[in-house]
Amino acid sequence: MLDENSDSEALDAGLIAAAQRVEHYEIAGYGSVRTFAELLGEAEAVDLLQQTLSEEKETDEKLTEIAKEANAMAISGSASEALEEVEEPESTQPPKRSLKARSARA
Repeated sequence: MLDENSDSEALDAGLIAAAQRVEHYEIAGYGSVRTFAELLGEAEAVDLLQQTLSEEKETDEKLTEIAKEANAMAISGSASEALEEVEEPESTQPPKRSLKARSARA
């Protein structure tokens, strides 16, 4: 992703999305291991894994808040860049004269 040629806002949004994918992967892993610990009756391990799982969920929530702003900036940045790149079409019709200019000729 770092090699992509994109504006910094879009790159930031992409990096945040990648970080969230990692968080979701970790949440799934810790949740599964905590469940195994419960089944094995390992109360201390359950407590520690639950603490870690809660921290991972909190991190994901923070990333979600950051992503809202980063995505909005990426969209507005992309929209303004797209508008700058749009060229006005060349008109094939002669320029229109104002009503004042037409009256003066008549």
